[in-house]
Amino acid sequence: MRDFREIKVWEKGHRLTLAIYEATSEFPRQELYGLTTQLRPCSASIPANIVEGCGRSGDAELGRFMLISIGSASELEYHLLLAHDLGYLNSRHYRELSQRTGEVKRRLSTFISKLRHSKS
Repeated sequence: MRDFREIKVWEKGHRLTLAIYEATSEFPRQELYGLTTQLRPCSASIPANIVEGCGRSGDAELGRFMLISIGSASELEYHLLLAHDLGYLNSRHYRELSQRTGEVKRRLSTFISKLRHSKS
């Protein structure tokens, strides 16, 4: 088992989730059970799956949960684009959140590669 707090990508994912919660708090009220409930869970799923993987035994299990995190980050990218296209996120906010999401995906991918190479 690993301490998730020591994994930099977990911290980045956690901070991204906080930013998503902040951004969605400004969405129209009618989106409370719509796009808000899509963005928040998929963003929180990124660090949550890292934590779950850290609690499992072995690098293979950790890697599997990192892949699930990448999937959640990909879903988040789409929901951010949709929120922007619907006018709920201005261009600056959209770019910032999209860039942060892309950075998390890259870090997850790098982490997975390192896990795979450590098995060889």
